[in-house]
Amino acid sequence: MKWIDFLLVLPGILLALTIHEYFHGYVAYKLGDPTPRLRGRLTLNPLAHIDPVGFVALLFLHFGWAKPVPIDPYNLRNPKRDVVFVSLAGPLSNLVSAFIVGFLLRVFAYKFLFCSTLGAMIVNFVVISAALAFFNLIPLPPLDGWHVLEYFLPPGGFKTFMRQYGYYVLLILIILSTLGFPFLGMYISITVKFFTTLVFGQLLPLNL
Repeated sequence: MKWIDFLLVLPGILLALTIHEYFHGYVAYKLGDPTPRLRGRLTLNPLAHIDPVGFVALLFLHFGWAKPVPIDPYNLRNPKRDVVFVSLAGPLSNLVSAFIVGFLLRVFAYKFLFCSTLGAMIVNFVVISAALAFFNLIPLPPLDGWHVLEYFLPPGGFKTFMRQYGYYVLLILIILSTLGFPFLGMYISITVKFFTTLVFGQLLPLNL
């Protein structure tokens, strides 16, 4: 990655990851769990949420992670249901923030900023936020999408299998993507391009 590219994507990565993790913790706190606040995670300071290895992986492999927000489900008012709300809070906060920022750019300063450095940073934030959201909505452990799907699954073999081996399925998909097999890449590219088209009103020349 060139230094100029690094500088253009760095603010978007930090902001998107911070928003994602903050709202996991915020919703958990509002639903009765003080753990995120006690662990210092109810903050918009990126340093509280960044995992160094996951951050580097996100920069260079386009797959990464932040430090998970610690949650104690037993503190939640309705543990089984509220875990779904906590899980959805991260991806939804990314999509909502990306839509608002991108829409404001489109409406108020599109022609002026779109080709500028600031405009590029804003577009990168929208793209990164959408990619982070749609990746986390994949229904495989330990991603947020799995916790949502798990709520609707009956007890049985499939749920047990996914709890034991879903991590490995996700890891295999990530490894295959880094080796050039476009399973995850195609999913992320299609969903992000669709989302950015809704936000900006045109298909951006994304290279995901």
